[in-house]
Amino acid sequence: VGAAALLLLAAGALKVAEPGPPAAALAARRRAAVPPAAVRAGGVAEAALGAATLVVGGPVLAALVAVAYAAYTLWVGAALRQGAPCGCFGEPDTPARPAQLVVDAAFAVAAAVGAAVGAGPLVGSSPPVVLAAVAVAVAGYLVLSRQGAGGRRRATR
Repeated sequence: VGAAALLLLAAGALKVAEPGPPAAALAARRRAAVPPAAVRAGGVAEAALGAATLVVGGPVLAALVAVAYAAYTLWVGAALRQGAPCGCFGEPDTPARPAQLVVDAAFAVAAAVGAAVGAGPLVGSSPPVVLAAVAVAVAGYLVLSRQGAGGRRRATR
C-alpha cells in the first residue's frame, strides 16, 4: 500500500503544480473543457489520500487507495479500447499502454489486500519496509513513465 500511496502523492502533486496537461487530456476524452482548478482540486485530493495513507494507514485509507487505482485501471482500459491518450503524469498526448493497465491493477489489488489485513502507515515502518516501498514505487513510476519498448522516458501517469 505504501508504494501505491507514494505514487498517489507524486501524481497529485504534479496535477496541483501543472494542471494544464491533465486538463487537456480530460477535455480530449470527455469532449468538454475541464478547468485547471478542477484538476488542481483532484490533485489535492489525490495527494492528500496518498499522504494520509503514508502517515495514518489503516483499512479505510487502503480501501480508498484500492478504489483510486481501480478507477485508474478503468481509465487506462478505456483509453486502450478507444486508442485515446492516457494523459497521465502530465502528458496529455501519451498513448495508453497495457503496462500501465497492469501496474494500476496490481496497485489496486495490493491496496485491497492491505485494506483486508489492515495495513499500517509507511511512516514509522522499519527501514527495509520503507526502502521496499520506495523501490516498488520507483519501479511503478518507471513502468508508467516509459513509452514503448524503446525506453524513451515520457511522463504517463
